[in-house]
Amino acid sequence: MGRVAELAGVSVRTLHHYDDIGLVRPSARTTAGYRAYTPADVERLREVLAYRRLGFGLREIADLVDDPATDAVAHLRRLRGLLLDQRDRAAAMVTAIDRELEARKLGIHTTPEDQLKVFGAQLYDTIGSAYPATRRTEPRIAAQVWDALGDARTVLNVGAGTGSYEPPDRDVTAVEPSAVMRAQRPAGSAPCVAASAENLPFADQSFDAAMAFSTVHHWQDPIAGLREMRRVARRVVVFTHDDSDTGWLKRFWLTRDYLPEVANLVVGRPSVDRLAHVIEARIEPVLIPWDCADGFFEAYWRRPEAYLDEHVRRAISVWTRVGPEAERRAVDELRDDLSSGRWTERNRELLGLGAAELGLRLLVA
Repeated sequence: MGRVAELAGVSVRTLHHYDDIGLVRPSARTTAGYRAYTPADVERLREVLAYRRLGFGLREIADLVDDPATDAVAHLRRLRGLLLDQRDRAAAMVTAIDRELEARKLGIHTTPEDQLKVFGAQLYDTIGSAYPATRRTEPRIAAQVWDALGDARTVLNVGAGTGSYEPPDRDVTAVEPSAVMRAQRPAGSAPCVAASAENLPFADQSFDAAMAFSTVHHWQDPIAGLREMRRVARRVVVFTHDDSDTGWLKRFWLTRDYLPEVANLVVGRPSVDRLAHVIEARIEPVLIPWDCADGFFEAYWRRPEAYLDEHVRRAISVWTRVGPEAERRAVDELRDDLSSGRWTERNRELLGLGAAELGLRLLVA
């Protein structure tokens, strides 16, 4: 017990308390009669400590680790999602504080309302509030998505955001967990339900089709979300990224030359083959036109100057997730290379291309 306490960075008293309340009990004994932890006990302790450090109460943790439907891998994925969420919140808070520091240098004092937003629920939705500026339906990609829906008349749009890519000629129901996103849906758009992909509040086979556009990477449990889509709909169409094919990181000059941190963001995500297997889907490549109307991360592959625009970057979650330091470095280096002509020298072969293949995929089941 002492050795485990030392490795875990907790007191022996804490371990005794966990034992007393039945949260983590060492299930073995040494030859001398001392309590000892088996590998399974250590795994459970790791989960308990991780949830504890994320702020969960002991009763909540007991419910989480005792959930019979959640195995060790599912716990790791859930913990990873929670930690990424915490990191994103911290990065957004740092960005907000940096902006206030810059404002104060200029003698500008922020309002009490803006000061409170740094710590309020609005913080995590910073990205969502910037979406209307650059995120909209790209008609050529939409045509591929809508064609994959076939003759479906009722469509569930999971992780619907502000409503881009919802087919206008079908009966659409949207699902979106973010209040900021829901508030920005235009008047007359499809009705929107506050729910997550992993727990869709609909009966089995309620829809002809379920679609998800560029949202799977935000889900805490993509596998569970896809299974839910498969449960509630007869057809499933998912627009996502093939993160298992890291070749796109080298093909895309932004990640190759300026923002290598993106490689860390995709570590641990389920491969596109795994996602396709879950819903028994075929995989179609999706090309990005050079003048793509939708401002997602790879959209400006032939228009590098767009990434110098903060409004463009704020509507792309990657920039928030890599953090302000990496963002500033990448933008400064790109600006210098555009000014000197170095970017053009490195990427001259792109200037004549009409579309690029950068790992985007459509799963159709």
